[in-house]
Amino acid sequence: MTEPTMKKIPGDGVQIQLAEWEGEDKTILCVHGITANCRCWDVMAHALSPAHRLLAMDLRGRGLSDKPDTGYSIAHHLNDIRAVLDDLGLEKVVLMGHSLGAFISLTFAATFPDRVERIILVDGGGKLSEEQMARVFAGIKPSLDRLGKVFPSFEAYIDMMKQAPFLHPWSEAFDIYYQYEVEEVEGGIRPRSRPEHIQEEAQNLGKVNVADFYDKIQAPTLILRATDGLLADDDILLPEPVVERMVKEIPDARVQTIEGVNHYMIVFQPNETRDQAILDFLGG
Repeated sequence: MTEPTMKKIPGDGVQIQLAEWEGEDKTILCVHGITANCRCWDVMAHALSPAHRLLAMDLRGRGLSDKPDTGYSIAHHLNDIRAVLDDLGLEKVVLMGHSLGAFISLTFAATFPDRVERIILVDGGGKLSEEQMARVFAGIKPSLDRLGKVFPSFEAYIDMMKQAPFLHPWSEAFDIYYQYEVEEVEGGIRPRSRPEHIQEEAQNLGKVNVADFYDKIQAPTLILRATDGLLADDDILLPEPVVERMVKEIPDARVQTIEGVNHYMIVFQPNETRDQAILDFLGG
């Protein structure tokens, strides 16, 4: 896979780390999930670049971006994105978000419609019931539990992550992703994201009704839906009725179901159906 160029860009009072894969046609700004980082996009960047230019940001508090003591909410991320676009001199971009990044991309497009050409929502952005949201957070709990822990070595950390059933089959992309995620500390290594920041993020996310933004979207929207759950069959992020509502209420939305993948593998695995759907959408 092609290594991205890494650089720091001013956000809204913080420095945002940005990965760039060069390309010729559209510029796609990629926004990752709640505990992820910019390197989750490596596999998809390999498929979409150099036809298109991909920019992937570390959200504040993640990866190599600044980590203020507080300030983790959708509103903070929207301001960071706008500052990044301004600094790069980009009037309009395609926004592609996974999981939390889909919520951020959708709300940014509704709030700043003149800055967004198209939107790609990767297994996220749906209005879930309280019961379904509880299932989802139970499903991602193993991923959240790694934060704040010190591991004696990177090998020990990777050995633990390889036991997670939702990360099979393991690939080189995971090695790159998790190597980027960790930092050296006394006693070994630990993930860079802090649990208290993620907790603040989750609490603020619960205050946002994403469905309030659906009818304000002006850009064409592609929804990519994974069919498999996280730890169970019923903890998926985009149940069919949720997607049906999105397609009905977002003015120009379409959905592509990606069969046989879960919430993580829809990003981390090569997938011809996913990639062709994106390329067709961008070409249209």
